[in-house]
Amino acid sequence: MNRGYVMLLAALAAAALVTGGCEQRAPGGGLKIDHATSLTGKLEQPGSADRAGSELAAADDTLITTKVKAALLAEPGLKSQQIEVATKDATVTLSGSVESDIARDRAKQIALSTEGVKNVVDNMSPKATT
Repeated sequence: MNRGYVMLLAALAAAALVTGGCEQRAPGGGLKIDHATSLTGKLEQPGSADRAGSELAAADDTLITTKVKAALLAEPGLKSQQIEVATKDATVTLSGSVESDIARDRAKQIALSTEGVKNVVDNMSPKATT
């Protein structure tokens, strides 16, 4: 059973690395101009540094999201919970439903202890008991 989780974690990590390393391509299939100029070391267009910075931040956010999801899946009390993870500027937002306040607190603790996370926003709600 634990082997399956290890494989899942490895797959999630690999997916994050692959998506983080993707190059953007222009509609014709070639590299975008701002990437091509940065690769040749020539003077870049104004604002292209901002785009490159935002692309790196998005890649970091994707990696953080993957790490948090993997950590939540590895936690025995949380793996069956319906917790959604989103990251923007290293702030992780947790949403969905959890069984208890204990599960909610544990999910927040795991997210906050994940490398790269600066803040955690809790939008989780306890499941209604009938």
